[in-house]
Amino acid sequence: MSGQSLLSFPPVVLVRYGAKLNFFIDQQPHQWWRFVTPMFLHTGVIHLAVNMYSLWMLGPYVEKLYGSAKFVFFWVITGIAGVVASYLTVITSSQPLGVFGRFIFKTHDSPSAGASGALFGLIGVLFVFGIKFRNELPEGFKRAFGTGLLPVIVLNLFIGFMGQGFIDNAAHLGGLFSGAALALVVGYRRPDGSSGFTMVWRMIQVACIALVLICFARVAQHYTDPIPGSQKPAESTAPVPDSEAMTFLKFAKAMNDAQESLLNGLKGDNSTLDQGVTGLDQVESPDPKSDQLRRKLRDLLQRAKPTSASADPSRKKAEEQQRQELFTEYQSWKKEYEDWLKASGKDFGQK
Repeated sequence: MSGQSLLSFPPVVLVRYGAKLNFFIDQQPHQWWRFVTPMFLHTGVIHLAVNMYSLWMLGPYVEKLYGSAKFVFFWVITGIAGVVASYLTVITSSQPLGVFGRFIFKTHDSPSAGASGALFGLIGVLFVFGIKFRNELPEGFKRAFGTGLLPVIVLNLFIGFMGQGFIDNAAHLGGLFSGAALALVVGYRRPDGSSGFTMVWRMIQVACIALVLICFARVAQHYTDPIPGSQKPAESTAPVPDSEAMTFLKFAKAMNDAQESLLNGLKGDNSTLDQGVTGLDQVESPDPKSDQLRRKLRDLLQRAKPTSASADPSRKKAEEQQRQELFTEYQSWKKEYEDWLKASGKDFGQK
């Protein structure tokens, strides 16, 4: 494997090993295990190193305060909550999402993996722990936990805001809120804790580990399965090549991003028009019709760029009329694009 591949694993590798992709969860047979396995996968070596360093910093505190059984429970449940949040925030929208919407929601379905949701879950646990037991904590712990974690939370959310194009903020928030909710009802490890109750938590720990093992067993079992909804005709059961499926996924992502850039441009935000054009230039079209649609969308993006900074009222009126005409053309284009998805897109992995 090349150095570049280690820095960023190919999407097809992530998908085959259990990354979250709504398409695979939604289609029959539902690959439900993708709600669990993504928290143990990473998009590259750097991603893995950063998350493992964060776990090394946060994990020991949670384990010492709650014990190893509850730590495993927190990790698995908040990790799943993060994946579920990521799954629920992939939407189809023809309207601009706005600042908050772009932070939370995604208009394209792409592979998602990483332990960040579970890590935010540990932060949520420590945050609530520090507030819930503030009267029992020594001064140093009060500064480290509870409200002392607010700068860490705010900083990470800001980083997520700046990197919203490639950071799954919904997963982070899902993990954070689920960790906080669990800490409200789960007590920390006290010296006088009953052995019977400890045994219950050991059983829960074993159940969580078993769930993870079962999910990865399902990944191994279905590793070579055809992509759901993309089988060849009945006389052939050979799977569609990964390269063909990933070509479609990359194309669909670029088209979705370009549409969002165009709609933002028509609303007056021109900051991502060039980015949309570049994305379309760099993506490969699955077939001649899709290439024609890609070129039409690129033309709409180019025409949406402002041609003058003049404040002349008549000029502004003309530009507003042009935007209205472009929006009408876009609506016509969108219908044509959706017709292509229904007629031909399923051959590349859509249904």
